[in-house]
This record gives sequence, C-alpha cells and structure tokens, in this order.
Amino acid sequence: MSGLNRCSWCEKDDLYRRYHDEEWGIESRDDQHLFEHLILETFQAGLSWHTILSKRENFRRAFDQFNAHKIAQYTEADEARLMADAGIIRNRQKIKAAIKNAQTYLRIQKELGSFSDYLWQFAPTPKRINSIETWADVVATTPESDRMSKQMKKDGFSFVGSTTCYAFMQAVGMVDDHFNSCWKKPK
Repeated sequence: MSGLNRCSWCEKDDLYRRYHDEEWGIESRDDQHLFEHLILETFQAGLSWHTILSKRENFRRAFDQFNAHKIAQYTEADEARLMADAGIIRNRQKIKAAIKNAQTYLRIQKELGSFSDYLWQFAPTPKRINSIETWADVVATTPESDRMSKQMKKDGFSFVGSTTCYAFMQAVGMVDDHFNSCWKKPK
C-alpha cells in the first residue's frame, strides 16, 4: 500500500511497513499470538524491534513455532542448540526466560482458562487512543504497563519490565499509539 501516511518508525523497509499495516496495534485476543509476542518482546529488551522482526521466522523455527508445550520442556541441550543458532538473538538469560515464560504461560492458561483474559485485565478501559503528533508525545510506560509488569513478575514471568509490557500493549492493540497523521489512526 504505497502512498499512505504511516507512523514514521515503520518507514525503514517493506518488512516494517507490512508489520505496521497488517499487525501492529490490531487488537489480538488469541492466546497463541499473544504468547508469540510475549516471547519476541522478551528478546527485544535492549534491542530494536526491527532486529527482532527481521529474525521472526528464525525464532519461529528455533522455538517450535512458539509451541509453549514444547518450549516448556526444553532441556540444557535445547538451550545449547539455541545458543548456537545465529538466526536468533543468542542471549542465555533471554533463552532461559523464554522457557520459564512458556511454563508460566501454561500454568496461567490452565488456572484461568485463557492467557488473553489474564493479559487484557491490564488494558485501559475504554481503549486509550493517544494523540501523537511528534516523537515527544510517545511514552515508554504507563500506570497500566507498570501494573502489568509487577503482576507478571509476581506470577513468574521474566524480562517483563514496564517498557517491555507497554511495547507489548501497543503491538497487540491494547492501546492505540499510531501517529495522528497515520492512515490507521481512528478518525
């Protein structure tokens, strides 16, 4: 879709534009999709989202298509395999966090019946549509992301600081942070 006004952050390349146009900020309540984003966001901590996005297919392959049941059973041999995989981010702490997060995800899903319900309890109601004219209007955390981070850590998740949680909230449509000039901004 050429000729559209988009959020300036996504104009780096076609991969970023497609992600922006087809996924980012679209409300998701699908447990599998939310779990994939959780794992990708944990690997993104301290890096650019573009770096993660460009390696997304490698992550899917390396992490069994984000099958939480398989990831939760990963052994030291799996950790070593992942550490040797140049197609992903090779950070031992983040790999261990992905395994722990898969185990915690499954426990939460079993206890509550839905990972989506667990996460969406932190979303602002009604959905917050932020007015963003310039980069100065973009925030990194909110009281909701602070609460989400605190509870997720308490429940056993790792690499879920408030900034990571807010990026997650943006990605899965819990808030709308499209620039006001973007074609996807609700009018």
